[in-house]
Amino acid sequence: MSDHGKRRVGAVGYSADVLGLSPSVFVLLRDLIQGRTGVFYSDEKRDQLADKLSDLLSARGMTSYLDYYYLLRYDADAERHWAELLDRLAVPETFFWRQEEHFRVLAEIIAPAHFARRPGVPLRIWSAACCSGEEPTSIAIALAEAGLLGRQPIQIVATDASAALIERAKRGTYGERSFRNLPQSLRDRYFREVSTGVWRVDPGVHREIKYSVANLVNADEVRPLAAADVIFCRNVFIYFSDETIGLVASLFHEGLADDGHLFLGASESLTRIETGFELDEVGRAFVYVKDSSTRASRNRSAENGLRTTSRDK
Repeated sequence: MSDHGKRRVGAVGYSADVLGLSPSVFVLLRDLIQGRTGVFYSDEKRDQLADKLSDLLSARGMTSYLDYYYLLRYDADAERHWAELLDRLAVPETFFWRQEEHFRVLAEIIAPAHFARRPGVPLRIWSAACCSGEEPTSIAIALAEAGLLGRQPIQIVATDASAALIERAKRGTYGERSFRNLPQSLRDRYFREVSTGVWRVDPGVHREIKYSVANLVNADEVRPLAAADVIFCRNVFIYFSDETIGLVASLFHEGLADDGHLFLGASESLTRIETGFELDEVGRAFVYVKDSSTRASRNRSAENGLRTTSRDK
């Protein structure tokens, strides 16, 4: 059913239809939300935004979206209201091994090249919109499969704007839907069933990931996180306007190592935006690189690493 066709009734019985989000108040809320979260709702998504917010209004006995706008802007407890809103706007649709070529390229090409080029220097990886943890866990599993996790200095940081999703990620337990793309052999190796249909990630993998809350449009929060060698920011920019994408991508570019890599989702692209990144084909994956010399440097390091490995055998 389309967003126009469905209406959710809030906690005290007010539906989005009853509450009524006028075009003018929609613009006020949309711009406020975009400025704080980066998420952009085009005019045709007015009903969708109304649906998402209606239960938050109803829970407070509100009958006006304008009142909710003022709550977010001026209430003394606005930060708590924003946290609830971010949880409501979150899209927790993810699964292990999504675009598995990204994890293979990281573990089999980018990481070995990094350690060949900088022995002993930590490989810093940031999963910038980790949802409930399937992406950073997939990263850790791929590195473990390559024999790197626990043997080489690797730092995996995972963040999301939703505190509720971060709490789920920290628990490290997952249902069947999260496993729909993960090979059974990896599931058996890195997960244990703790109750019917609920699986817990191996503690040795889980403790390698540091989870925290961070907002991608907050420059003060992004800058220290973007000081990384690899950034995964997949299936996030599809919700942002081009202007916001440009701002966030510029923060990534500013922080990434000169030979850093940026992974985006399959339906996302920076080609229409001036960001300083260049699209590169690495193995079977397309990845954005900070500098055009990255490819040659990575290839030389990988070749040196292979020669070193051959001598060690």
